[in-house]
Amino acid sequence: MILIMVLLPCIVYSQDEQSLRNEISKLKEDNVELNHRLDQLQKAVDDGLWFDKIKEYAYIDKVFMYGPASAKVKNPTAMGAKNPVKFWSYVFIPKNIDLTKKHPLLVLVHGGVHGDFTTYHTHMVREMMAQGYIVVAPEYRGSTGYGRGFHDLIDYGGLENDDCDASRKYMIENYDFVDKDRVGAIGWSHGGMISLMNIFEHPNDYKCAFAGVPVSDLIARMGYATEDYRDIMSAENHIGKTARGDINEYRKRSPAWNAAKLQTPLLIHTNTNDDDVNSLEVEHLIQALKAEGKKFEYEIFKDIPGGHSFDRIDSKIAKEIRVKIYKFLAQYLTPQKPITSLQEINKAAYLPIK
Repeated sequence: MILIMVLLPCIVYSQDEQSLRNEISKLKEDNVELNHRLDQLQKAVDDGLWFDKIKEYAYIDKVFMYGPASAKVKNPTAMGAKNPVKFWSYVFIPKNIDLTKKHPLLVLVHGGVHGDFTTYHTHMVREMMAQGYIVVAPEYRGSTGYGRGFHDLIDYGGLENDDCDASRKYMIENYDFVDKDRVGAIGWSHGGMISLMNIFEHPNDYKCAFAGVPVSDLIARMGYATEDYRDIMSAENHIGKTARGDINEYRKRSPAWNAAKLQTPLLIHTNTNDDDVNSLEVEHLIQALKAEGKKFEYEIFKDIPGGHSFDRIDSKIAKEIRVKIYKFLAQYLTPQKPITSLQEINKAAYLPIK
């Protein structure tokens, strides 16, 4: 009896502790679900802003399409397991173009691990519209704002590349005025990485590409990244392995280790004070392309204000750098009204497109 009386508080305490652990676990799970619902709400609000900000310049649509089936199906024999992954893409068509003629297309790929295409890109889309580009911006698998299931389909450096190329195919198949022979890929950071991988894998489908501060070497990135970032990349719903555990898998997903595939005119930009994609990654890509004897253009900017976003913000120097980007693209895509000066890029920001 004495022994039972001694042990009873321990048993009760153990049960209370387990109940508390279960409750904490449930609260954490509920918080994850809440965050995804908030992301969906934020996406809905931002979509409304797109129409408000761009409606005078472009016909705007958000179209539903599909890419390859998920590579992460736990039960591949289950009904529907091999169905393609469905995703949305934004479409912007300038209001001033002649729809009886063919026009160039830009595949504008957003960045971020679980990022999404937001009105952060408004000024650049307006600049592209002013030149006569049609723009498609894919919300590839893993993008934020579409619920937890879509979020967890992320395939960093893998099938997300195919989703973005699927958006190119969709535009060609569904819009008669898109010129299949004048398609450019453009993106920054993770979007730059996807743009690179697409021109490497589909060299005949893209006339040119711009990669700004692109993630270029995932092996090097795992070396200087924080532990939290490494944990994200090696989680089951991402790559699922550490770089140490499978170097070849990280190599396969890295532009710098695929440099031999380049056949497409390419411009690369990086910035030495980038606090996200260290310039050493991009320099490795540049060195790898040179070692393969590839022809391409690049510029390493020295400590330009803005760091990772140095050429995407609204500063004068950022706009001057974007003029360089547009001049490069125009050589191969020949838009109706190419931007060639700071004055022209400033007009695109506030004057109606004519």
